Amino acid sequence: METPENRQAILQTGKTTTEKALQLFDSLDPINLEFMIGRWQGSGLHTSHPMDGMLEASNWYGKEFIDPETVHPLLFLDGQGEIIKVAPQPMAMKWALNMPGIKSDFMKPLLGLSTLLLKTEQSQARLRMMEYRGKVSATMIYDYLPINDTFRKLNDSTVLGLMDFKESPQPFFFMLRRDSGE
Repeated sequence: METPENRQAILQTGKTTTEKALQLFDSLDPINLEFMIGRWQGSGLHTSHPMDGMLEASNWYGKEFIDPETVHPLLFLDGQGEIIKVAPQPMAMKWALNMPGIKSDFMKPLLGLSTLLLKTEQSQARLRMMEYRGKVSATMIYDYLPINDTFRKLNDSTVLGLMDFKESPQPFFFMLRRDSGE
């Protein structure tokens, strides 16, 4: 069972096991669509998933929810520190799962360049209420990838996200904190 002490330790270190992350996720309250509207800063919750560190290595900023039909699932920082919207790519997901070296310092410039090449202003996802692991909660559905990100409430400004990717048996966890400077 998830205790407040365990929760705090997980959130402070940003590391845990998949089993403990699932226990934490299951203990949290679901959230509605309105709660997710706005811009959010993201960080990974490392659980020995092949994608651990991938988003950080590529200057991931977070996500933005304009309304249920207009979602920008991948916000990154460019070389000048400006937030850009990026179109998710199926091949990039395959690389993230199968090439652990892609997260190395050597690859960071290539990752930065690829985000610039994939820049978009078009919405790339939708937000819906869906049941996952026994609770109905706000869920982001990618337009062109077999991925759903389900969100649960940590507090009034922080959510825990679980990425359910059809091609990966292990869920990927991340946290989003409401961007107060939007």
